[in-house]
Amino acid sequence: MAFDSLSSRLQMGLRRVTGRGKLNENDIEEMLREVRLSLLEADVNYKVVKKFLADIKEEAMGEKILKGLNPGQQVVKIVREELRKTLGSEVSEINFKTSGMTIVMACGLQGAGKTTAVGKIALFYRKKLKKKPFLIAADIYRPAAVDQLVTLGKQIDVPVFEMGTNVKAEKIVEEGLKKAKEVGANFVLIDTAGRLQIDEDLMQELINVKEIAKPDEILLTVDAMAGQDAVNVALAFHEKLDITGVILTKLDGDTRGGAALSIKEMTGIPIKLMSSGEKLDSLEIFYPDRLADRILGMGDVLSLIDNVTENIDEDEMKSMAERMASDSYNYNDLLKQFKMIKRMGSLSKILGFLPGMGKMKTAMSQVDDNALDKVECIIFSMTEQERKHPELIDKDFRRRERIAKGSGRSVQEVNKLRESLQSMKMAMKKVNNMSDTDAKRMQTQMQNGNYNAFAPTKVKKGKGKGKGNFRY
Repeated sequence: MAFDSLSSRLQMGLRRVTGRGKLNENDIEEMLREVRLSLLEADVNYKVVKKFLADIKEEAMGEKILKGLNPGQQVVKIVREELRKTLGSEVSEINFKTSGMTIVMACGLQGAGKTTAVGKIALFYRKKLKKKPFLIAADIYRPAAVDQLVTLGKQIDVPVFEMGTNVKAEKIVEEGLKKAKEVGANFVLIDTAGRLQIDEDLMQELINVKEIAKPDEILLTVDAMAGQDAVNVALAFHEKLDITGVILTKLDGDTRGGAALSIKEMTGIPIKLMSSGEKLDSLEIFYPDRLADRILGMGDVLSLIDNVTENIDEDEMKSMAERMASDSYNYNDLLKQFKMIKRMGSLSKILGFLPGMGKMKTAMSQVDDNALDKVECIIFSMTEQERKHPELIDKDFRRRERIAKGSGRSVQEVNKLRESLQSMKMAMKKVNNMSDTDAKRMQTQMQNGNYNAFAPTKVKKGKGKGKGNFRY
């Protein structure tokens, strides 16, 4: 999970002030000391750390906070707000022209994931805004860079213009733009050569390409694992090219957070997009407030809703809800539901959006992202009749034994799947039978931060401290 270490340390520091009826200056100082260590360990620029702590201290030491109601909660609110400001006060997206071609030039150091990011951006805005993208392969130095972009173009069904590696980048861009106009593209992405370090000759090539293309956006690709070194890279590119935005890549790795927390504050360049996986659909718009919430363990329900909306059709969801509420809900429906979930990404990613999951690191690390594939194997081992009529499996142990052998799973796993099917049907019926009063009560709990409103209730069997089971 991105920012895992930073998130843990920040939350540890904030626990020093939360839940207390009163706070004094020593409490605030201890909290700030922990926050300082967490930011320095995350390789955040020391100037950013200094300003961040000074702003928090100024707000938190006020008489209104120290003597007010719920001072701990107010301090957490202050930290969240300052974190959001450091990441960027507002959401900044790519500025598209109302008519004609919008041209984006991508640049950055080698190894930051620039070429892959170009393909991701093309796919993202084709799906989101129905754009007609066109890619230009102008990286003539890195071995196989052109081939990589051509392969990506085929995967996402986007045209790629290339002239090999023996033609100057300026000529490739010039001819590529002509071709883009011919095919009626309205969104052109230029993949320029990556640099191992800041090189004057290669930087001049970028300046020449900029003069030819006259791009509407110049996006710098930055590796999220680079730490505060990313600031120096951004400043060097910005001095020559006037960078308009940053693409933050590799957020799914062992990201300390230094790059994300340093770039905007030190350079003024907004982070516009972020990539959190190897798959081509793993690009997101950079929302400073949402990322601040994730880092502080508050979850990101809005991004989860966006993810659901983008990947699951509304009619499809409505149809599935109706099927779940009926007695005819079966394994074919369950299979469709699992496929809908898989379109949203890995299970660990989906769970990571939920509030409070950051505190359950051990449980999160044990989440099996292949669990749905295993369940699919079990369902595929059933006959069509068994899928349509779950009661056939419920009544016959030999059928369950055959299904287990056919799927390479155990009988216990087949039984768990049966129980899951029944639990889902019961839970959906409970929601459908819920009164307006119950619904409002649950909504109020969620708004007040009680996300256990949907949690299972533990019921003890017998007397004493015997083992319990769970019911919904």
